[in-house]
Parts: sequence; structure tokens; C-alpha cells
Amino acid sequence: MSKIIDGIKISNEIKDEISKKISIAIDKGHRPPSLKIILVGGHGPSRIYVNAKLKACEAVGIDAQLISLNDNINQEDLSDLINNLNTDNDVDGFIVQLPLPDNISVQKVIEHIHPSKDVDGFTNDNIGSITSTNKKLMPATGLGVMTLIERYAIDIESKKCVVIGSSRNVGGAIAQMLVQREDVTVTVCNSKTKNLKSITIDADLIISAVGIPNLVTEDMVKEGVSIIDVGISRVEDSSKKSGYKIVGDVDFENIYNKANLITPVPGGVGPMTIVSLLQNTLKVYCDKFKI
Repeated sequence: MSKIIDGIKISNEIKDEISKKISIAIDKGHRPPSLKIILVGGHGPSRIYVNAKLKACEAVGIDAQLISLNDNINQEDLSDLINNLNTDNDVDGFIVQLPLPDNISVQKVIEHIHPSKDVDGFTNDNIGSITSTNKKLMPATGLGVMTLIERYAIDIESKKCVVIGSSRNVGGAIAQMLVQREDVTVTVCNSKTKNLKSITIDADLIISAVGIPNLVTEDMVKEGVSIIDVGISRVEDSSKKSGYKIVGDVDFENIYNKANLITPVPGGVGPMTIVSLLQNTLKVYCDKFKI
């Protein structure tokens, strides 16, 4: 049995499920789901990520369109665009790709997005619903992580889970999702936690989301641990044509033999974040047309 938690495989399975649901809806006379992606500026990694999202949408039958803006756009004009999308009934959901230029307040952008169209799951209304019985649009990365836990049947009942990273939209959201299970003990740390090893060494499941290469090393984990690596960083690598390689927070090569299950980077959580965006878009669409 493979130790690899294959996000590409699971995301492809979910895309097939989404595609079938959309085909059924269209056969019943409905239009395809509609998604808008706002990209501000020419940030290289963001453009690559956006292209991957557009490609995934095309594969399942979601009508996705890119709105590309200059990085000198001001806060007011961006807010006006968001307000227009909020009121456009032909748009099921939209996202504003992060990061944004320094002159744009991310918090103000999020505050302008109507929760019903917030398919990234970043608004207070959606993140707050994590702790509610009426869950709304879940943060995409957190939803992707929880889907991997479910589909790989990772046993977390009465187990110790350590989440490294407490950011509002990622680490903190994932921790809250786990807490809602009520059958797992969750400890939340960050990159500045003292004696991090003393906490991770007893963990049955480690989820790291801080973006620090090789933060989690072999001596910090026990035999049989399951690891979900959300972090993603570029590090110099002269053997690569690009001059760099993509790595996660976890020292994959040295921890692999100790782990029960582990995500690679890339190919683990990244594809799941994208497919979770599609799931959220489908949820808005189905709720709107009562499908």
C-alpha cells in the first residue's frame, strides 16, 4: 500500500463527480455554473495558479473567466468591481487571487465580497460558519485537507493532531474544522512556538501550513505518523532548469520512511485547494437553482 496521499488522484475523482452533476443540470435546461477570477498585477506564481484553476474549471464544465487588472488599480475601483459581481445574478461565485499589491488592503477586499459568492470561503460569515451546524462555503484549503482525511480514511478518533500555522484562512481554519469533529485532540502551533519538537513528537497527525522549507524534520515525528503538508516554498536548486524547486514545510525525503501516510509537495494539498474551489462554486450554483 502506498504511503502517498495523492491529491492529484483524489482531485481528479472529485472533478469527475462535479462534471457529472453539471452535465445533469445542463441536460435539465440550466446554464453552466459561472465563476470569475480577479487577478491584480503580474505576480508570476499567482498567474500559474490562476491558469490551473481556469483549466480545472474547463475540465468540469464551469464557465470561468479571468478578469486581469493592472497592479496600479486603487482600492475604490477594485471595490466597485467586486460590488458589480456581487449583484450580477449570472455570476455564481468569484475570487480575488492573493497576494495583492501593497496598496490594496486584503481585509477590505474580503469585507466587500458577498458571502454567498465567496467561493474561496474567506469572509467572516463563511469562516464563522465552521463552528455552526449550518456550514456555508468552507475555506478551500481547509476543505481540501478535510477531504483528504476523509477519503484516505485517516483515523483521527481519540488521536493527537498538531496544526502548525494559525493563519485565519488556512491553519486556523483547518484547526477549527478538526475541532468540530469532537473526537480528536487538536494543538495549534506556529513557527515561533518554543520546543516545537516536544509537541509534534507525540502527534498522530501533523498538518503544517506555515511556508517554511523543511520546518518539520525527521527527529520531530514518531513512527507511523500521518502528515499533510500545506506549505509551499521555492528553494534554490542548481540542478533544475528553473534554478529552483518546490518544497513543503516537511522534510519529505527523510520523514517518508517513518510516516504512515504523507502528502508530497507539489501534488498533495494544492490540487485539493483548486478542486475545493470548484466544489464551492457547484454548491452556490446548486443552491441557486435548487438542483
